[in-house]
Amino acid sequence: MLVSFENIRFGYDDKVLLDGVSFTIAAGERVGLIGPNGEGKTTLIRLMTGALSPDEGKVYKKSGLRIGLLEQSGGPEADGTVYEAMRAVFSDVFAATERLRAIERELADAREGEARYRDLAAKYEQLERFIAARDGYNADVKIRTVLGGMGFGEAGGQTVSTMSGGEKTRLKLCRLLLEEPELLILDEPTNHLDVPTLFWLEEYLKSYRGALFIVSHDRYFLDAVTAKTFELENRKVTAFRGNYSAYKVLKAEKYEHDLKEYEKQQEEIAALEDYVARNIVRATTAKSAQSRVKKLESMERLEKPVPPPRPPKFCFERMETSEERALTVDGLSLSAGGKTLFAGASFEVRRGEKIAVVGENGTGKSTLIRALVAGHDPAVRWGRFNKIGYYDQETADLDPEETVLGALWHKYTALSQTQARALLARAGLTDEDMEKKVRSLSGGERAKLALVLLEARRGNFLVLDEPTNHLDLPARESLEGALKAFDGTLLFVSHDRYFIRSIADKILEIEGGRVTLYPCGYGEYTAQKTAQSEAKQAQEKAAKAQERAAQAASSYRSKADRAEAAKKKQKIRETEAAIAAAEEEIAALNAQIADPAFAADYRRMNEACARLDELHAETERLYEEYETLL
Repeated sequence: MLVSFENIRFGYDDKVLLDGVSFTIAAGERVGLIGPNGEGKTTLIRLMTGALSPDEGKVYKKSGLRIGLLEQSGGPEADGTVYEAMRAVFSDVFAATERLRAIERELADAREGEARYRDLAAKYEQLERFIAARDGYNADVKIRTVLGGMGFGEAGGQTVSTMSGGEKTRLKLCRLLLEEPELLILDEPTNHLDVPTLFWLEEYLKSYRGALFIVSHDRYFLDAVTAKTFELENRKVTAFRGNYSAYKVLKAEKYEHDLKEYEKQQEEIAALEDYVARNIVRATTAKSAQSRVKKLESMERLEKPVPPPRPPKFCFERMETSEERALTVDGLSLSAGGKTLFAGASFEVRRGEKIAVVGENGTGKSTLIRALVAGHDPAVRWGRFNKIGYYDQETADLDPEETVLGALWHKYTALSQTQARALLARAGLTDEDMEKKVRSLSGGERAKLALVLLEARRGNFLVLDEPTNHLDLPARESLEGALKAFDGTLLFVSHDRYFIRSIADKILEIEGGRVTLYPCGYGEYTAQKTAQSEAKQAQEKAAKAQERAAQAASSYRSKADRAEAAKKKQKIRETEAAIAAAEEEIAALNAQIADPAFAADYRRMNEACARLDELHAETERLYEEYETLL
């Protein structure tokens, strides 16, 4: 057991967020926590880490438990470079390695049998064990692997303080992966990650040695990484075995089962009460009626299961039909911050198509969307009769001082107040929300309001920039269903792979300064990308093989050249063998030195250390010779 909650109750002022919450997280478990926005997921994490204390109940944690927490924002504020910030994770290992080398030199000079020699030998053994336990000799490899996978492969020398907030959050995740805490808590880890990085992170976490506790709205990510799901709903936490897709099935089955059991008990109670009412006053049946009264009194009454909360509903209807060629882009080039994003982009969008724009962060997806909507570039030609509905992920067009009801009603005056309220309520905005200022809304509430405005627009060509940001899972699924049913044209940017796979029938990719339209869905697109990557690797291998063959052919111009080449080849083989033999002997000596029985023999220990110095010098000389030969 790593963490256990027992009958936890917690709230702010008079609002109770958690009541009677109990669960356990065991070593190595992969748990996903889901629940509507504002239900208390972040509060539960703070109780787990100790940042908050429960009003009632107890949080138990394993003694000395190392917890790593990735919050939704924030990261390291170091003055050094990215690589230096990651090396700091292993600062004790690098310090131990330097001390180990110093002890090796001191042992060579110490006299056998002296107290100083015994003390140095003991410290050497202790340091060897510490470095081996931390897998310290692979520290640099680990750092480069994680930085490369998380998109920092070329940014090792960048100063941390110059990075954006999103980049710092990603860097914090890199540090946590390297620290390898026993319990790694990730609060929306897929924010700020592009699709290639998401795939890498999923694979990395599958082999993570510690336990994982993940809060995420990314269904694809939850399905790939988690094996247990906690649902926070109505102040309670319910555990389900399996990932998100399994949870969906199990929850529906549990509700149906609980409802049937409740209804069955209600029928039994009604029958017992009816019998009692008819027979309690009769002398002949009073005794049997009393037995039924006792049964009713001892019966453990089941609570009626609460039906799943009604998810928000969206519905997009168009007023008119555009022409067949809804959008034509011919030779579009875009730049940002003095950097060319892409040049000469050409593609066409036909009426009724649903196209997802994908690409790594910084390739220009949102810039492209804004340029298309603005329509100022002569390379962009919209078809006739288009009525564009634009969703901006920043919801910048919402007046922060306007009320929720006013933001809709004042913009679409043809709506009655009743119609406006009904649209907002259907999206999950309550009567209490109607008079709230837009600036006081949460991210999820602002997103729902912006989507209602998009509904009221009744456009026939919807252009959406990250529409699932800030939406919880029920809202995402509702939006997904509404867009699938929409019979107009759709162009959208999203990092939600589940969302893309469900809706898009074509993929517009921005990669390497080029824009490519794939006439297929997301599944086929990813398969094509994988095939292209494998083909490219095969071509690179073939090209290297041809290059080596050409070099070999050019080196055999004469008999003398061939003889010299053969001699060089033989020398390379001899040098490689000598290096292998030296490294094998070094490994054997290190193993001997780590043996306490060997360390007690000071004469042999001294000889071994001296031999190690000779071997290290010899391998350095051999490697220099090897590089010269190559």
